[in-house]
Amino acid sequence: MVFTLLLTGCGEKKEEDTIGQGNEVTDDQESDADSQEDINDTEDNNTEDNQDEAQDNVNLKISMVTDTGGINDQSFNQSAWEGLEKAQKDLGITPEYMESTQESDYAPNLETLYDQGNDLIWGIGYLMADAVYKAAETNPDRKYAIIDNAYEEPLDNLLGVTFSEHEPSFLVGYIAGKMTKTNNVGFVGGMEFDVIWRFESGYRAGVKTANPDAKIQIQYANDFGDTAKGKAIANSMYQNGADIIFHAAGFTGTGVIESAVENEKYVIGVDQDQRAKLGKDAIITSAVKRVDQAIFMVAEDLKNGKFEGGTNKNYGLSDGAVGIAPTSAEAVPEDILEEVAKLEEDIKAGRIVVPKTREEYDELYGDK
Repeated sequence: MVFTLLLTGCGEKKEEDTIGQGNEVTDDQESDADSQEDINDTEDNNTEDNQDEAQDNVNLKISMVTDTGGINDQSFNQSAWEGLEKAQKDLGITPEYMESTQESDYAPNLETLYDQGNDLIWGIGYLMADAVYKAAETNPDRKYAIIDNAYEEPLDNLLGVTFSEHEPSFLVGYIAGKMTKTNNVGFVGGMEFDVIWRFESGYRAGVKTANPDAKIQIQYANDFGDTAKGKAIANSMYQNGADIIFHAAGFTGTGVIESAVENEKYVIGVDQDQRAKLGKDAIITSAVKRVDQAIFMVAEDLKNGKFEGGTNKNYGLSDGAVGIAPTSAEAVPEDILEEVAKLEEDIKAGRIVVPKTREEYDELYGDK
């Protein structure tokens, strides 16, 4: 069922001069009548303005352009689309998406969605940062937003949304450090840039906090959409002694999961609760990033006449926007989860500082 909400806001007050007829302005009765007429006129104008604003928000069209991983990547692109689907169900918006198979698709896809009259256009993923910025700059009459990028000087019609990926990565790293039987774990990244470095740095810190003697294998696929490459990297890591691998590689990570199943090893998912999504017992937990929640909250704000263009928003553990997967209890021992819960509270309280860059990791954990 689709629910359509009619929202009224404060219309702009229109002041008009009222000229009395038949009596002078000093006549008390006529003055009162004129004052009432002013009030009625203003209320009528405000009502019309509010109805116009509500009508504008009733038929909101919100769309997104995927990264090269595609809409069914079981990761951040799919999560973003699920956020728009929830907004369709709960807010009555009209959602749309266009898939990108290569970077050269970004700009034309954004242009197509602009031509279709979408009110808000999302770019999903850091790699779209330049294309989204140029689209927003070219079309100041339209609203744009991006997942996984914060602009140094965001435009008034552009919102940047980022997450503290290093925080849940620390927690799943701790789980890996506690559960490894070989003292050897791995990390597979999609591409090397700030977002994935946050995953890597937090994970390494969590592993070393739990198990200072553990070896951590690290390799990047340089692709978010190559399952074969993800599988090949994971096969190599498992053959070299790893028994748990954490992937932050989008659709490429599906290959890592396939490798874990075939090698009868463990894997840690990313972005969504991948154990719940894929039904694979090899997935012991996931570092969840609620892209869907962020997408929905921005849609809800827009529905209410609010859009925080010209700013960057960051979501972390304290916002409930990142964390470990709800299905973790199916594979992770209870005592470890209790320790993880305490660590989460320490991170929220600032008692534990989780590194978000390699430099910060080296400074805090380089001697371990």
